[in-house]
Amino acid sequence: MRGFLFLTAFTVVSYAALAAETVINLEIKNHVFVTPTVEAAANTPIILRVTNSDATAEEFESYDLKLEKVIPGGKSAEFRVRPLKAGEYKFFGEFNEATAQGKLIVK
Repeated sequence: MRGFLFLTAFTVVSYAALAAETVINLEIKNHVFVTPTVEAAANTPIILRVTNSDATAEEFESYDLKLEKVIPGGKSAEFRVRPLKAGEYKFFGEFNEATAQGKLIVK
């Protein structure tokens, strides 16, 4: 019986954690982020879905978030980001750094 109660409690906690995730969709088009500034709540897990709508590859990178991945043209990538403290977290497209700039504002 204890095992069942533990498993039930674990499932409820796990489901609550998943339901609390913030999903942020980013699109790279013409070597810029369509929405360069996005927001999320502090202390909440985040899923960043990055779609590269260009024909050429782009490397999504963020030193602040410790993320880096080459995304081929016409493809998407998903990143799970730990809960963050309030602040600004910059990201950019390394192959087009002069134009592909953005930031995540966590409040």
